[in-house]
Amino acid sequence: MKKSLKRLIIDSSTKYLYVALYSDFQCLGKYYQSGNNDHSINIMGEIESIFSMNNIKVSDLDEIIVGIGPGSYTGLRIGVVVAKMFGWNNGIPVKTVSSLALIASSFDGDKLILAEMDARRGNSFLGLYAIENGKLLLQDEEQLTNLEEYKSGIQGAYDVVSFGEPNIPLIIHSEIALLCKDIHGLNPNYLRLTEAERNLK
Repeated sequence: MKKSLKRLIIDSSTKYLYVALYSDFQCLGKYYQSGNNDHSINIMGEIESIFSMNNIKVSDLDEIIVGIGPGSYTGLRIGVVVAKMFGWNNGIPVKTVSSLALIASSFDGDKLILAEMDARRGNSFLGLYAIENGKLLLQDEEQLTNLEEYKSGIQGAYDVVSFGEPNIPLIIHSEIALLCKDIHGLNPNYLRLTEAERNLK
């Protein structure tokens, strides 16, 4: 009998903290709630609660998928640190996925999906996606830029999606979660403007 694959999914890049436990494509438990700069307080407790409900330990995991941003510096770092700690201490493979892809996966429709996070100062973290043949596909390089300017250049119908509970089966099926080969070198993707770009603006 084939062993089911147990996955822990973590994303703390936005004001919503997302933690979920999957067995293959079945969700065994999840937490998706808006926080108030308190992801560091809640994340371990929610993970422990989900594990307890399913009578499993960290060492029972086969894989960890973590959203690596872009997003809030403080919040984003918390999820990545937890994934690194679990992965390194227990020899668990860690895969990384764009947090914008996680947002885009929540969309249910046939339009282009513009995943957006407010980056302040008139800018947004943006990722343009589409769902084709049951897979989530990136249509343009993710970037930090002005939302309205970017929208004016999109060809075709689209919806802007700023939050939503990730569709993990879609993420897994799309094969966009990439194996981290160097757990010590795993860092968040802050997608900030270069100094030259900031000076230009």
